[in-house]
Amino acid sequence: MTDSKPLRPAGPTHDSPLHAKGRAWSGRFAEPVAQFVLRYTASVGFDQRLAPADIQASLAHARMLAAVGVLSAEDLARIVQGLEQILTEIEAGTFQWQVALEDVHLNVEARLTELAGEAGKRLHTARSRNDQVATDLRLYLRGEVDALAEGINAVQRSLVELAAEHFDTVMPGYTHLQVAQPVTFGHHLLAYVEMLERDRERLIDARRRINRLPLGSAALAGTTFPIDRERVARDLKFEAVCRNSIDAVSDRDFAVEFCAAGALLMAHLSRLAEELVLWLSPGFGFIALPDRFTTGSSIMPQKRNPDVAELARGKSGRIIGHLVALLTLIKGQPLAYNKDNQEDKEPVFDTVDTLHATLRAFAEMVPGIRVDRDAMRRAALQGHSTATDLADYLVRRGVAFRDAHEAVARAVRRADELGCTLPQLPLHELQALAPQIDADVFPVLTLEGSVAARDHVGGTAPARVAAEVKRWREVLGQRATTLTPGPSPAGAGEGS
Repeated sequence: MTDSKPLRPAGPTHDSPLHAKGRAWSGRFAEPVAQFVLRYTASVGFDQRLAPADIQASLAHARMLAAVGVLSAEDLARIVQGLEQILTEIEAGTFQWQVALEDVHLNVEARLTELAGEAGKRLHTARSRNDQVATDLRLYLRGEVDALAEGINAVQRSLVELAAEHFDTVMPGYTHLQVAQPVTFGHHLLAYVEMLERDRERLIDARRRINRLPLGSAALAGTTFPIDRERVARDLKFEAVCRNSIDAVSDRDFAVEFCAAGALLMAHLSRLAEELVLWLSPGFGFIALPDRFTTGSSIMPQKRNPDVAELARGKSGRIIGHLVALLTLIKGQPLAYNKDNQEDKEPVFDTVDTLHATLRAFAEMVPGIRVDRDAMRRAALQGHSTATDLADYLVRRGVAFRDAHEAVARAVRRADELGCTLPQLPLHELQALAPQIDADVFPVLTLEGSVAARDHVGGTAPARVAAEVKRWREVLGQRATTLTPGPSPAGAGEGS
């Protein structure tokens, strides 16, 4: 999935009353469920997006049941044909979803029984909706992790290419939002590439724990039928089976972990969004965004508002909220399955949709950013940004760093008194504060001299930025030829 999708039924939904005997569990009850309760407890309005995963898992389950002799070959053929037709109906938007059937599982099963007759009723042998929904959600999330990893790659590619264009563009680096030291804009952009790399690694690492098969755990205790869980795991490309049936149906830590990774990803994108908003403002004037990613004002005709970036910043709060909601959901549940777990899906679905949409927005917006190099340079000249370079210069002349720090602080104060920048201080003024200073200090105090001097792994020197751009292009190029995300290539990400 690559586009944001609304949380609404994909096809027609009927809310007609259903007599108690029409329900999958009706035998125990003497009267129908109240219509309000039916609507309150139904999840089909949102969990129908699990239908492809539900059908995929049901096909694997049916093949296994036939292999161990629980289903006949004739029943298997009817089930396969029926499920394939149901998937076609769902994709075409003609499937008739019924609120009275509660959820995606019973809707699919009811339609399968219409199509396959008695064979459709036999499919649920040796499973429960408890292990069924856990399997479906894991299948769904596994696919979304793969798609999101590629979405992250796309944003990284956009940032790397912009960094390549500005590997030597000087801008102010900030701490406490105060001018600190000069950096290159390319180096600044690559900081986000590193953040996104760790986000990608977290998602792929979470995928390993998502990719374990609950099916076969049944309601909570397993089943009396001679099932072959390993066969189903191989069929569905799960890496392992869940080893405890109670844990398999009751825990949603894999969904929590996914949302935690998603919340961190949105937090990083929100930081980038915040900087775009700042850089676009007249007080900075560092960049311009493409018109298609900005909006106007209903009253002020001059305005160009960075609404996409602002919304990304705002949406991060909702995704962080989903993480808190899921943690709260699971914290008080006794073992095993509880109906509370129905509430896991909407936060997960909204997290997925928001991540996809936000990644797409940044992947398409970043290449259109126009940079005002002169504005960045002017800003970098403010705040005595090369003061640390003067301290380092004195250290190389034998002055202890703390003494050098004190001498430079006095030099900064003197520059403020004279109304000039640190590099504009006359040599005699500098020598009065530190006699070790010679005329060769002035190239050190230039913006270009400052950034070029930081020529080491992780430094902001243009040569290092160009080398990092080359490395990232190679890493991302290798990924573009790989269909399934895997561990980061050697040398990528944190610690490289």
